[in-house]
Amino acid sequence: MELNENAQIDTSQVDDRRGSGGGGIGGIPIPIGGGRGGIVGIIIAVLVALVGGGFGLNAAVNGGGESQGDNTGLEQKCAADDALRQLDCRNALYVNSIQAYWRTALPERFGEQYQPSKTVFFSQNVTTGCGAADSGVGPFYCPADDLVYIDLTFYRVLADQLGAEGEFAQPYVLAHEYGHHVQDLLGTEAQMRRQQQRDPDNANALSVKLELQADCYAGAWARNATGTADESGQKIFTSISEQDIQQAIDTAEKIGDDAISERANRPVNPDEFTHGSSAQRKEWFSRGYSSGDPKSCDTFGNG
Repeated sequence: MELNENAQIDTSQVDDRRGSGGGGIGGIPIPIGGGRGGIVGIIIAVLVALVGGGFGLNAAVNGGGESQGDNTGLEQKCAADDALRQLDCRNALYVNSIQAYWRTALPERFGEQYQPSKTVFFSQNVTTGCGAADSGVGPFYCPADDLVYIDLTFYRVLADQLGAEGEFAQPYVLAHEYGHHVQDLLGTEAQMRRQQQRDPDNANALSVKLELQADCYAGAWARNATGTADESGQKIFTSISEQDIQQAIDTAEKIGDDAISERANRPVNPDEFTHGSSAQRKEWFSRGYSSGDPKSCDTFGNG
């Protein structure tokens, strides 16, 4: 993967709340048992919300006071010559690419206008439209305020504890979360919630379909990422290799419900899956990438 050094990083698509206090960490109902301290606790929390918005989609209660960040330092850093060496600046550019893709793809493929969503960078804890959260829940999308949230230190957990070390794991994570934003815009998420209320016995299975569709949307973005550009027309990616795509696929496998349960020494119970098995996540990301078409991502119509 090579990013274009001449691409302009639009930091206005990010809300940098690191160091702003962010809010408390109380009031979050984690949907499974187990402590949240230590490696096992982190993995269990990740099982709930990793790369799929489990917090944002399942705990949309406690609404309330989101704070605004201060992008001054980020703007200065991302305007410097070494910007692409900085983790936060690279992630801001990934966000730029993902949103540039959907600005075109959503109207072309679904007949709907894309509404941008910011990504919030936070440290340790944050207050959102869905309530308060801490880093243990992993990256998530909150439909109550239409924002993506991530503590960038999560990538260390992804690499060191879950074994997903490749650089392309990072844009895959973000592209998955923006897949949830697209589902929100299209009404897919709301429709799925209504189905869960009507058929609670299938609530987990419906959640899996939502997550796999977001994986597929991430794959469709990956296939088209080299065609995305900044506002001046400069391409954002100069190249994405098959090795990069394999890193995304490897990440999808490492964060399957079964893989994380095994790593946490918990029984593997498909009835409790909320995000999909390793094989399913790999399959649907690959389907989106192979077709390059988000219309191929109808997980709800494919059993």
